[in-house]
Amino acid sequence: MPLFRRARAAAVSVAVLLVAPLTSGNVANARPDDAAVVPACTSDGATMRYVVLFNGPTAERSATDEITGACGKPVAYYPQIGVAVATSGYQHFADRIGPDRAFSAERAARSQAGPSSRRNADEIPSMPELVTDDAAEVSTTDRTGEQWDMALIHADRARRITPGSRDVVVGVLDSGVDPNHPDLRAALDPARSAGCLTGKPDTTPSAWEPTASPHGTHVAGTIAAADDGHGTAGVAPGVRVASVKVVDDEGFIYPEYAVCGLMWAAAQRMTITNNSYYVDPWLMTCDRAGEHVAQEAVRRAVDYNTRQGVLTVAAATNAGLDLGRRQEGNCRVLPAGLRGVVAVSAVGPQRLKSSYSSYGLGLVDLAAPGGEVATGKQPEQACVLSTVPGGYARSCGTSMATPHASGVAALLASRHPKSSPQELTRMLTTQAEPIPCPEDYDLNGTGAQDGYCSGYAPYNSFHGHGMVDALAAVTSN
Repeated sequence: MPLFRRARAAAVSVAVLLVAPLTSGNVANARPDDAAVVPACTSDGATMRYVVLFNGPTAERSATDEITGACGKPVAYYPQIGVAVATSGYQHFADRIGPDRAFSAERAARSQAGPSSRRNADEIPSMPELVTDDAAEVSTTDRTGEQWDMALIHADRARRITPGSRDVVVGVLDSGVDPNHPDLRAALDPARSAGCLTGKPDTTPSAWEPTASPHGTHVAGTIAAADDGHGTAGVAPGVRVASVKVVDDEGFIYPEYAVCGLMWAAAQRMTITNNSYYVDPWLMTCDRAGEHVAQEAVRRAVDYNTRQGVLTVAAATNAGLDLGRRQEGNCRVLPAGLRGVVAVSAVGPQRLKSSYSSYGLGLVDLAAPGGEVATGKQPEQACVLSTVPGGYARSCGTSMATPHASGVAALLASRHPKSSPQELTRMLTTQAEPIPCPEDYDLNGTGAQDGYCSGYAPYNSFHGHGMVDALAAVTSN
């Protein structure tokens, strides 16, 4: 959500620059008859970030003029998708641009009574540090025997055949990845890492390293932790990961963060993006009023990614809801509910949908190990073990399931380097191991079902096409 939700690189030059940073331009000239009704650009409230939509090909200068003319300050412009990020302290900025074209998720979140989007299922224990201080102090004990999740998808066997290719880069759109963890140093690509908390990519290490949550480091370890006999091992330890920070220190992921992260991934020619979150400030964003702006901006970024050859993999969320039935009125979980995105639900060690995992026909494509929080005497053993700054920790959530799917996709991309996102998706789903609907989904023994699974074994609302299979990815034609 993050699916963590309480998550309270070396500077590089890029050969192909996708983001055109907007600079202040001259305010568009108002018509004489408008002069009396256009107020001066004075700040009358807290400065907020906005996402702004433009129709068709719009030049940067034109976008800049319109934003500044509406009392805003341009931050970034993505001409490929006609989306800009701006800030303004003028409360009526969106009205000046048009409420169907400008929206501040930050303002909407602050206007809510409380942080309703926080989630508990995949919270990771707080760490004394967010970046490993001394790699030599990290335990060298081999803990791969504790990774039940890797055995469940046959990743332990797949690694013996191939660890994946370094030509494959997975963008971890998350809270930042620890660059000093010994299990991740070889996999992390600082040159492709960036922070997106302003809506514009920042490649300085302080912008993409974790500052409030170990969540991104945990996710990255599931994908590509080194298979070196120490600590844990990832699904595809031979591939690379990039830290793309889209989660702020309060645990929010606003549309401008996600758009920036997705567009950065396309600019850097990444192969896959792992999105273990949903876009704030609502669980589901509808195609109405200001919400339309947020949904449309993220949709455009996902579609552009797909056209550029980047596969988007996303978490189904930890709300425990049938989201397939809630997608009426064009309301979507972003990005999991968008077309072209591989949405992942979570299962526990017994291959049963995790109690917290959302589900739904038409939403969930695949299932993967995320752990189970309601297992009895030792629930912590049923969560997923992975890297965190300074060591290792367990966590449960669809955030943990998603990087298993991304790791398998990375293995497929390693073996089939010319495959499109659509072809990778087809291989993921056809190779998945079907999991039928459970006959009984009474998790607490009350006699009442805790969720209704619809569909049949090859495709159902709990598990989609089934469990991802790392061994099939490296052995099937």
